[in-house]
Amino acid sequence: MVSTSIDGISLYGFSEPVTVGKLWETRCLAVPRDFGIYLIIRRTTSAPAFLSASTAGRFKKKDSSCPPEIVRENWISGAHVVYVGKATGQKGLRRRLYDLVAFGYGEPVGHWGGRLLWHLPDRENLLVRWRTCPVDDADDAETAAIASFKSKHEGRRPYANLRK
Repeated sequence: MVSTSIDGISLYGFSEPVTVGKLWETRCLAVPRDFGIYLIIRRTTSAPAFLSASTAGRFKKKDSSCPPEIVRENWISGAHVVYVGKATGQKGLRRRLYDLVAFGYGEPVGHWGGRLLWHLPDRENLLVRWRTCPVDDADDAETAAIASFKSKHEGRRPYANLRK
């Protein structure tokens, strides 16, 4: 049976999952240039052995690593969705996801949001799903997805969402 939601978030209209490793390998060429939202999903819900230093790049010479207590405190036990993001920039989902993945692989890219992702030891196996929507709807779609997640997880937002 195919799941129609994950962590309270409806999967209607979302792409099939693609690993972060595959997106890095292909430079996100299969991702549409449309606006939209995306989910970063971990296959397992067990708590990982967090990396003490982030694998992400330094943007404007700033270390992307977070203090270990922040990394641990933000973990949501039992959740699969670890980040919800949006793409409203001129180049849409393809560029936003490329920036996210490149940042996670150590490139000096400006994708500070979601930086807790890069404390996870299994980054290449994280799954990405995206859904296109008009640019004017993307912020509301991201907010709604996070609200749906929060309704299933005692008001807590996804692990790597430090805002909203």
